[in-house]
Amino acid sequence: MSEALKVTLDRRDELAVIYTEGYINNQGGEEIARVAFELIDKGEKIVLLNLQGTKIVNSIGISILIEIIEKMLEIEGRLAFCCLTPTIEKTFHIMGLTQYSSIFPDEAAALADLAAG
Repeated sequence: MSEALKVTLDRRDELAVIYTEGYINNQGGEEIARVAFELIDKGEKIVLLNLQGTKIVNSIGISILIEIIEKMLEIEGRLAFCCLTPTIEKTFHIMGLTQYSSIFPDEAAALADLAAG
């Protein structure tokens, strides 16, 4: 479980998509936060996290994702997630992440909803 998280970015017209591959622990969460906060600093208000390549998120990783959600709320932005495993989706619901962010089954559904506003 010590594999480093790989993060890639794809900027779209009105939003940015962050793709993850690997374990979201403290280091992985911090890497996602670094990319997300850079986007926010550049004026991005809509960020989609595609977790198709992630099978495990630990509690520290979740706490860092909550920090990103809080920052998005401060700027009246929106953070959404797609392509979660059933376990990660259930964990996000239990931990309350879905109260302030959206979860979509796939990227196409997420992009359609986020582009619509």
